[in-house]
Amino acid sequence: MFWTGRTLCRCIRRTREPVLVGHGLCCYRYLLSGQENWLRPTDIRVSGITSLPWVGAWRGNCGHRLKRAYYLSEDFVSSFGRHLAGYSLNSCSIVSETFFVPTGKRFIHTTNMPESKPFERLPKCVVPKHYDLILKPDLKTLVFEGKETIEVEVKTVTDKIVLNSLDLTIKSVEYTTSTGNSIVPTDVSLSVEDETLTLTFPEPLHAGNGLLAFDFTGEINDKMKGFYRSKYVSPDGEERYAGVTQFEATDARRCFPCWDEPAIKATFNITLVVPESKVALSNMPVVSETKDPSNPALRVVKFDTTPIMSTYLVAVVVGEYDFVEDKSNDGVLVRVYTPVGKKEQGRFALEVATKVLPYYKDYFQIAYPLPKIDLIAIADFSAGAMENWGLVTYRETCLLVDPENTSAVRKQWIALVVGHELAHQWFGNLVTMEWWTHLWLNEGYASFVEFLCVAHLFPEYDIWTQFVTDTYIRALELDCLKNSHPIEVPVGHPSEIDEIFDDISYNKGASVIRMLHKYIGDEDFRKGMNIYLTRHQYKNTFTEDLWAALEEASNKPVAAVMSTWTKQMGFPVVKVLSKQSGPTTRTLTLTQEKFCADGSTSNGCLWMVPIMLSTSRNPHDVAFSTVLETRSANITLQNVSASDWVKVNPGTVGYYRTQYPPDMLELFVPAIQNKSLPPLDRLGLLDDLFAMVQAGQTPTVEVLKLMEAFSDEDNYTVWSSISNCLSKLSILLSHTDYEDLFKAYGRKLMARVGQRLGWDPKENESHLDTLLRSLVIGRLGWFGEKSVIEEAKKRFDHHCNGKCHLPADLRSPVYKAVLSVGDEDTYNTMLKLYREADLHEEKDRISRALGAIGNEAILKKVLDFAMSEEVRSQDTVFVIISVAMTKVGRELAWNFFKENWQELMNRYEGGFLLARLVKYTTENFASEEQATEVENFFREHHSPGTERTVQQSCETIRLNAAWLARDSESTRKYLIETQKHSS
Repeated sequence: MFWTGRTLCRCIRRTREPVLVGHGLCCYRYLLSGQENWLRPTDIRVSGITSLPWVGAWRGNCGHRLKRAYYLSEDFVSSFGRHLAGYSLNSCSIVSETFFVPTGKRFIHTTNMPESKPFERLPKCVVPKHYDLILKPDLKTLVFEGKETIEVEVKTVTDKIVLNSLDLTIKSVEYTTSTGNSIVPTDVSLSVEDETLTLTFPEPLHAGNGLLAFDFTGEINDKMKGFYRSKYVSPDGEERYAGVTQFEATDARRCFPCWDEPAIKATFNITLVVPESKVALSNMPVVSETKDPSNPALRVVKFDTTPIMSTYLVAVVVGEYDFVEDKSNDGVLVRVYTPVGKKEQGRFALEVATKVLPYYKDYFQIAYPLPKIDLIAIADFSAGAMENWGLVTYRETCLLVDPENTSAVRKQWIALVVGHELAHQWFGNLVTMEWWTHLWLNEGYASFVEFLCVAHLFPEYDIWTQFVTDTYIRALELDCLKNSHPIEVPVGHPSEIDEIFDDISYNKGASVIRMLHKYIGDEDFRKGMNIYLTRHQYKNTFTEDLWAALEEASNKPVAAVMSTWTKQMGFPVVKVLSKQSGPTTRTLTLTQEKFCADGSTSNGCLWMVPIMLSTSRNPHDVAFSTVLETRSANITLQNVSASDWVKVNPGTVGYYRTQYPPDMLELFVPAIQNKSLPPLDRLGLLDDLFAMVQAGQTPTVEVLKLMEAFSDEDNYTVWSSISNCLSKLSILLSHTDYEDLFKAYGRKLMARVGQRLGWDPKENESHLDTLLRSLVIGRLGWFGEKSVIEEAKKRFDHHCNGKCHLPADLRSPVYKAVLSVGDEDTYNTMLKLYREADLHEEKDRISRALGAIGNEAILKKVLDFAMSEEVRSQDTVFVIISVAMTKVGRELAWNFFKENWQELMNRYEGGFLLARLVKYTTENFASEEQATEVENFFREHHSPGTERTVQQSCETIRLNAAWLARDSESTRKYLIETQKHSS
């Protein structure tokens, strides 16, 4: 989900001239799970910006030709000028990879920009104030009728109204002036490419208020966007459809003509005409229900007027559902809607939601502004969840909990997703980003706050430690690529917005906010949040508005510090040198430079880096803190002896890597073994070293040696980080002839923790040990540990014959272990379990385990199964990915993708699911030939929405090839020696 493109260098000075920018993108979050599934869905988000094509070429003072640029509209410049502090274009140059924007004396590094379509935001001469919308869906014929009256304000005289519309049949249009005159447009022009509807009137429309009325029809489509159908099976076994909406980012226009931009807010009165037997839901509570006078089998459901809001937050659902309800202690009615007969599976989410609302009210010091909130499980849903104001939609696997069949890691995930979506009710819905470029304001913040609330509600989850492996590390892994992008990148045309649902806006956004939270402290952070939300409620904001509020609250240079993290791509590595100046005096030299995955250096980038240090004297306390603003700085610490370790970035809060010299690293080994070094520092140390290995700055053998110090490790999150490193090495070494040597290394490393945990839960066992058992058994099975596979087979047989059901936490690792040595009968047994499963979570577990099977002929059947009617389109990609993640299946999955490319394009229409599939079916190759093959295929098969993903995958393939060429032989020798010593 990343953009291809070229890079631009811009230099900006303080004037009031227009600003020249390169074109780009923004993003989504979808995380790799270290244990239960390869991928786990959360929520979708997107991004964009206004730009007009600047025809012709331009030469900057640097003398290099700028082939493509975009000119910002005058009203955008004037509204955004205060945030740009009056900067304007002075000189510009094309460079191969980067461009720089001076802010004061500090250079900001930005990124490769993709090719893009010319794009204009909607004109503001006519804007909506209120929508009166009536929708009449027919869930048999799968079409809907719509009527709407939009109260508009004509701001300047015009004979045209331009708004958004897509895939709708406009049957009639009429404009009524404030004096009652009706005017019918002489031309109604739909642009499929621009997704706009242009109405041309026979006479000018004068400034003032008016009414714009439409009659239209549309399809209840099967694309999981706009107004779409979701298939379910009724209690009596009949296949039926629900009507569901998903409008973010730009799909409200598929349901009704509208000004479909986040900054063009309005109020809404929504009416649904639905069958008597169907549940009808929208953002607000029902105010009236009456019989449809034209058809007594239908009822007319009218909903209360919404607050002023963006179109992408409008939602309706029509179908058959049960619900459970409760009130939060601050009086908000909360309902969780479930499939019929499954309302008890909504209890956990209800409990979480009723506690989260008052927590956020207290934290923000602003009450939830609507009288109700509904959370509803949708059978077909491309994302994980969507924060529609007052009606939050979820995948079933992100909302429903079956006590007998839901794993601990899934339950924890549901708590996080509920916390994330409810955070948006304030941060995103009450205050909304001005344009998709600032998407991270919504997503980065919600991705941070979800951990705050879950840590408050479930302290036993130790969720902030898990944040580092699940969020922070994922962001760093992507952000070190040359084909990454800044948190804030301009994006325009709707076809561009979907591509970059990645770990930058969500995970990097959350990580830099966590760093900021630590920098200014919780009290000032909360105060700043209240200022921001109060000042801008029901309005739209830029990133700089958030910095201003936090700066006001904390009296710290928030904008100066944070702009270096949001406006430039990547992050620094802080290199440490240590000198003992006396018996108890240590001098450190810290130097920052951009960290690149290929080990190259770039001295043009500087960040304002919050630096903290801890020492072995008080491992849990910060001994020193400062902000590194320059390239290099010296720090002197007292009371530090030659044998004491000094840790940079304690708690792994700062968004950067740290590189230590060998003598400093050696001092940490005893502290890792005796666990006096805190868990977050143990895993941070390992992950930083592993990153240096991948970049070619440290031999692979060094990280293998360090991991051996963790053989007695007992912390789940530390093992998650170790498992992540082992997984990457396993994929890399699967391209060699000594993969079995590495598996033996892995079995030995994890033997003690496996023996300690065993297979069965202990009395009063911690939540984290439950998660760890699943992780360890899964990894040992992957490494081919015979005792684990034999026990898994035995327990699987008992599970299948009803003798003893597997605990939900062990099912995924057991399924994969059994399949790894399974045959056709094993595969058929798994399919039987899949077909019998009533819980979508269980279907997910089974289908995503199928790729573990080692037989090539059966893997081909798995791939065919993935495309069959038995697998929902939302899940197909993850079944294919499960095949692609294995040595046997890697080539099979890639060939299958190529053979079925057109069908996949038709099914997903360039959405983020397709980009996910491209990523995981390509990036694990490790040769120049394969990188070239991937490039050539996508050059010949245009796949909108995957351009940056392809670019990143090819970069990763070449990084893998370089890693193998560099370290393969030394790694082989080390693993041989290790095996000799073991025997």
